[in-house]
Amino acid sequence: MSATTRKAKQFLVVIIKLLIVGGAFYFIYDRIANNEQLDWVRFTDALQQKHSFWIVFLILLLTFLNRFLEILKWQNLVSYIQPLTLGKATEQVLAAVTAALFTPNGIGEYAAKAMYYSKKQSKTILMLNLVCNGIQPIYTVVFGLFGLFFFNFLYNAIPAKVLFLIFAIVFTLLFVFFSARKMTIKGYSLHKLFQKINEVPKSIHRKNILLASGRYLSMIHQHYLLFLAFDVALPYPIMISVIACVYFLGSSLPSFQFLDFAVRGSVAVYFFGILGVNEWIVVFAATLQWLLNIVIPVTIGSYFVFRFKSARTDSDEDITISHPE
Repeated sequence: MSATTRKAKQFLVVIIKLLIVGGAFYFIYDRIANNEQLDWVRFTDALQQKHSFWIVFLILLLTFLNRFLEILKWQNLVSYIQPLTLGKATEQVLAAVTAALFTPNGIGEYAAKAMYYSKKQSKTILMLNLVCNGIQPIYTVVFGLFGLFFFNFLYNAIPAKVLFLIFAIVFTLLFVFFSARKMTIKGYSLHKLFQKINEVPKSIHRKNILLASGRYLSMIHQHYLLFLAFDVALPYPIMISVIACVYFLGSSLPSFQFLDFAVRGSVAVYFFGILGVNEWIVVFAATLQWLLNIVIPVTIGSYFVFRFKSARTDSDEDITISHPE
């Protein structure tokens, strides 16, 4: 490769980094500055209430725990092909969150993580990332359906036909998914994917399932504590069931990560409105959770994006992982 071509490639990488980070901060600013339903004065007043210190402390603790468990999940899964330090796992997860901000349902995360490894490892890394991310929707769907059924039993929020349709769609998708596992498209099939997944040691899968359950619990209880901070006093089972519904139905709609709070907030407004919770509280809680779980990791991840150097080179494809200078 000529020196001119190499410099052009380096310049292109710098431009891409600037676009990713600059775009991330622009969308974050735009969503906060132009949201008229965010009443920061009311929020400040709510924080001055009795016991608010401990609620805020627990919310921040769960914020850390949510992302930390995700980092541990990735470190655990990558150990299948090579040891990965906690620092490197943190770098890869946070950089991937930043790079995935503009892609539907965070799909850009797959490409971002793969860039840290050689081309020979790309398929394995994509498979491991699928396992890492795939376990969370399972919890979301299972507990979301239970929550939806429980809440609907108490409040009849959704007509029986619509509820039946939701269950029918879920089970139809599961049936199609498993029925098509042997269907091959350009040499790829779900059957081969399952074979690759089964090659991963069961101890790694068990740890992944345990960490994923902890992450799901931390997320829904963080949302619950945000409502407590606004002095929303409703029975715990009802609150958790509604939050589980919101996560299930909100996650079912295709969206970008920077719009996540708007999609989930819209669903939450309907369900919490049935319980008589003020709309601004619902919107504010969804936005705060977005700030804590997306904006903060993206802000830290931007640093790692700038430091990133690809492990892939034209002369040596066996380098396994990048080491930022």
